[in-house]
Amino acid sequence: MLRLTLRNLAAHKVRLLMSTLAIVLGVAFLAGVLTFSHGLDRTFSGIINGSTPDAQVRPANSTTATEDAARPGGGSEAMLRPEAIERLRTLPEVARADGVVQGAGLYVLDTEDKLVSSSGAPTLAFNHTGSPNLLGEPMLELDLGSWPKTEKELVLDGATAEKAGYEVGDAVTLIAPQGETRRKATLTGIAAFNGGGTAGAQLLVFSTAGAQELFTEGKDVYAAVSLTAAPGVSQKELVEAANTVVPDGFEAVTGDKVVAESEDAIGDFLDVISVFLIVFAVIAVIVGAFIIVNTFSILIAQRSRQLALLRALGASRRQVTVSVLFEALVMALIAATIGVLAGWGLAHGLAAVFRQAGLEIASDVLDLTPRTIGISYAVGVFVTLAAALLPSRRAAKVPPVAAMREDTQPPARSTVLRTSVGLVLLAVGLVLAAMPRIGIPEISLPGGFEVPTSPALWVGVGAGVSILSVAWISAFLGRPVLAALRTVSGLVFGMTGKLAGQNAMRDPRRTGATASALMIGLALVSLIGVLAASMNASISDVVEEEFKPDLIVQSPTFTPFPTSIGDEMEKVEGVATVSRSQVAQAVIGKVDLQNPKKNEPAFLFGVDEDMPRIYDLDVLEGSDDVKPGQVLITEEAAKEHKWQLGERIDLTFRSGRQLHPQISGIIAKTQVTGDITVRIEDLVEAKVPREDASLSILLTPGADPAVVHERLDKLVADRPVVAVQDKDEFAESIKGQVNQLLYMIYGLLALAIVIAVIGIVNTLGLSVIERTREIGLLRAIGLSRGQLRRMITLESVTIAVLGAVLGLALGVLFGVLLRDALREDLTSLRVPLDQLAVFMAIAVVVGVLAALLPAIRAGREDVLKAIASE
Repeated sequence: MLRLTLRNLAAHKVRLLMSTLAIVLGVAFLAGVLTFSHGLDRTFSGIINGSTPDAQVRPANSTTATEDAARPGGGSEAMLRPEAIERLRTLPEVARADGVVQGAGLYVLDTEDKLVSSSGAPTLAFNHTGSPNLLGEPMLELDLGSWPKTEKELVLDGATAEKAGYEVGDAVTLIAPQGETRRKATLTGIAAFNGGGTAGAQLLVFSTAGAQELFTEGKDVYAAVSLTAAPGVSQKELVEAANTVVPDGFEAVTGDKVVAESEDAIGDFLDVISVFLIVFAVIAVIVGAFIIVNTFSILIAQRSRQLALLRALGASRRQVTVSVLFEALVMALIAATIGVLAGWGLAHGLAAVFRQAGLEIASDVLDLTPRTIGISYAVGVFVTLAAALLPSRRAAKVPPVAAMREDTQPPARSTVLRTSVGLVLLAVGLVLAAMPRIGIPEISLPGGFEVPTSPALWVGVGAGVSILSVAWISAFLGRPVLAALRTVSGLVFGMTGKLAGQNAMRDPRRTGATASALMIGLALVSLIGVLAASMNASISDVVEEEFKPDLIVQSPTFTPFPTSIGDEMEKVEGVATVSRSQVAQAVIGKVDLQNPKKNEPAFLFGVDEDMPRIYDLDVLEGSDDVKPGQVLITEEAAKEHKWQLGERIDLTFRSGRQLHPQISGIIAKTQVTGDITVRIEDLVEAKVPREDASLSILLTPGADPAVVHERLDKLVADRPVVAVQDKDEFAESIKGQVNQLLYMIYGLLALAIVIAVIGIVNTLGLSVIERTREIGLLRAIGLSRGQLRRMITLESVTIAVLGAVLGLALGVLFGVLLRDALREDLTSLRVPLDQLAVFMAIAVVVGVLAALLPAIRAGREDVLKAIASE
């Protein structure tokens, strides 16, 4: 049996290749995602470990690493003086103590005076100290040139220098957070973090004097101190000694603690990316499994006589089953091997895509690990064997007497049970998806586990069950669609159209299974399309309802900018009011030093006295006129923290300062402010560095908005860190962010469409082989090659359109249900009919393309040989 199985595989190489392509793509995407995720972890781990000293002195209430200064509102004015650093240097446990000066709000302009964007990655600006990291190596590696020595020199990372078009020796244009906004500095070198590149962050390294001029108004003070242990001194001993001399409000922490905090801070971000990509890998594997099931079902049906002869010669059912599963195993191993190698290349492709988006992943960390190889092979083999199990059991049931029949095709089995089970599961899926509208019950499981109450999760689970159920009973649900397509095809294309429709309906189960792969892809695409259209419509509604200023000013990258810009705009003719807002971070309540994970800072929204005069907030209790010493909260924040009007809350800032503002008002959720809104004066009191997140501008009565807009544009023409926008421009900028994510999702889902095309090609190709005699007879009675190719093409289009109809219907249905579950955030429902029409057109094109090879093969068949074939 083993030799016979190997001969079967060798005799059908093309068939084997087509059958493995689907699983190759699925495994390739899985291996690529795992490799990319591992490289992402290694990149950030290298940066964190390569840039962390043995110990660090920092503000006592810090909850994450010093990179917090690069986050909006994460900075602090709490500073260490030189004498404090000198006291640390005198300790016998300290080999060296280096003062760190760092800050945020610094931007690089390219040679054409345009902002060099890092696409969301932070800008890390600090002084060069030369202090070693945990491994005793330099924290920074100089790739070219020299370190800065004067106030007017700096070092950039290679990616930023390349984007901006700068070379060593050039004058770099900077937008500074304070003082003189536009500055120049000479580029003296190119550097990166030791062991990890920059991961897309912009790296700006200055001399100590240069950093102090930018971030401390030239004062000789420091934000933190990097400590290097003396020989034989542990991190714990170093910290214990340092804590005896550090000033009040500061603490020394071990490098290991800093590393752990940094990894926790970045872990959620990395997990989101990894899970996001793995979801698409799972989709690709599931779609590939449908193709494998269909392929083996067709192969078994075509080899019925051969299998019957084996049974007649004494082969047991077990041997026949094992023989088919062995074929599947060989296919799986070949597919997994090719898929793993292709996945390595795909990982480099993903890295290139994310590099364009601003997330730099070094190529040398994209390695195929034993874990990635093991998981990829396990998934490839398991999915293929599981997909081949049902056809293999069906093969074993072929009776020996079938070998003596001329027609060896097995009789069609009843689908009543299959359809009944599928309809029940479909009903279950629909009920689950509708639970957010019906009402999610509070259910506690044994062991204290509670059923998740997330509306989106319920809809997602219901959609998954329903889509798989529809795929399972596609033969039943697709029959009326196929009948309608046969009628339309016959009316438009005559006899060839009728034959094509009849061929598609000949085996509805096979046609439905082939269409299911495309159905899954288009269901997800159309679901995302409904969500994106609803999100854009909701954005328009929110902007229309809540956008009250005549103009708004903010950064294109949604990052803070210098307050001097607002100062200058107040003086522009036609500007009546400039209302400022600022984002800050604070821990709610007291800092828990025993359990730092509880100290995750919340975002605060700082506003000035003009905010209530510009925006109309929905006040539920109290007043929206928040004053210094008061706080305005949303209804959601009040419920979450059980706050009441008039109550005082505790806010602890990174500077060590604490505020105890009184709740003066409770408002409905809004996009104008955050959950917790305070006055900017309170942030200043808490030593949060001043910077603006946005400016809301009202014009003087009678002023021409277009003229004032032009004046403000000229004002910031040489400072592209901000953009002046009216209502329409503001809405379009937000929609642009949504569409960018949408296109990325469409690109990833395109893989499922490609796999579906392979499935249709495979099914049609095997179908042509199966119908060789029939095709020969049709040619003999006058069907031309062109008509034959048209018939096969129309059959392919019918399969694709069936998949599109089922997929688009499911996608729209669950897109509507998911939007309804998120109705608090997505206030409007939009079904993008134009996009759905494009998706249907794509399905037709897919059908035409998938038919090319089978149609060409059928047209080349010799008529006499085809008639004589069995």
